[in-house]
Amino acid sequence: MQFASRLDNVETSAIRELFKLLGKPGIISFAGGFPDSAMFDVEGLKEASNKALTEEPGGALQYGATEGYEPLRTQLSAFMKTKGVDVEPGGLIVTTGSQQALDLLGKTMISPGDKVIVEGPTFLATIQCFRLYGAQLISAPIDANGVKTDELEKLIAEHKPRFVYLIPTFGNPSGAMLSLERRKKVLELAVKYQTLIVEDDPYGDLYFGEAPPPSIMALSKDVPGSRELLAHCGSLSKVLSPGLRIGWMIAPPELLAKATMCKQFSDAHTSTFSQATAAQYLKSGRMPATLAHVREVYGQRAQAMGNALKRELGDAVSFTQPSGGLFFWARLTGANGKLADANELAKRAIEKLVAFVPGAPFFAEKPDVATLRLSFATADVAKIEEGVKRLGQAL
Repeated sequence: MQFASRLDNVETSAIRELFKLLGKPGIISFAGGFPDSAMFDVEGLKEASNKALTEEPGGALQYGATEGYEPLRTQLSAFMKTKGVDVEPGGLIVTTGSQQALDLLGKTMISPGDKVIVEGPTFLATIQCFRLYGAQLISAPIDANGVKTDELEKLIAEHKPRFVYLIPTFGNPSGAMLSLERRKKVLELAVKYQTLIVEDDPYGDLYFGEAPPPSIMALSKDVPGSRELLAHCGSLSKVLSPGLRIGWMIAPPELLAKATMCKQFSDAHTSTFSQATAAQYLKSGRMPATLAHVREVYGQRAQAMGNALKRELGDAVSFTQPSGGLFFWARLTGANGKLADANELAKRAIEKLVAFVPGAPFFAEKPDVATLRLSFATADVAKIEEGVKRLGQAL
């Protein structure tokens, strides 16, 4: 069977393939990027869905506007204002998870051969999505403080990309947090080079302790001319429930209009029942308590994983302790003659009944085979300690 040529440069997700191995009894998985289902506010969501069906059953069960269910857009506007972003309900569209927002950006912005700058490493699905539309991906190097803006400027000047895609706050897979100084520099670069910046922010509310700097979009009010060069993607998946499939995109009006048109062809609209449920949940005022709970639990698990990695793997691994999000990004050092290939370690780890994701697929260019991603979200402290102990044995 002959398939479209756009599929030639796209591979099946390495993470999805790994999941096929996770059915072994007794396996401890640090592989997924999932929130812990035990964190879901089931009672709150039940109450919200009942209210949606009781108060406006037509809106919840009927076809809806492609741009999104108006009560939800209103609630998302209010939610973003609590985070320093002034956006009217008409200034955002609701998407089927923030993943769809990325797909819509690919459809509306990328022609075959266009250059797009991403972080190295970055979200695997973004690499796949943008390549599907024919993008040539350029990697900008990062460190613990996010993308290196001096290097980013050189790449923008050289390649004149269609846009720059960043996960500034607790990146997937890096866990890195872009510093306030670098966030301001990104906005200055957007204006200087008239380049669209895409800010993907699914993890920004999952901080442990001190809150992160304001989002790039929140800071744009301090840099004249930058707001019209920004797109911001948000999601309720990591903080409320991925099953709702609720995301949103804030962008300049002309980009939103094109994205809405493409969404019409794709799914007509995001589930109105999910949207109505999410609207009622946000309206209920339960979100702050939900966020406080997940921050506390994930913070404890992140600390436990950091302690266990130091204890069990020692100088054979290097990492920066994350201050939020769901992930550790680590690198095998090869110290004392130990293994420095994460792909080989992944095979040995499965035999020891522990799983993680090798880091190489997260690089659009020059993959680093010594890197690995570990998620602490779905394992309790005891499982984290046992899983890292097994990882040490595999190493």
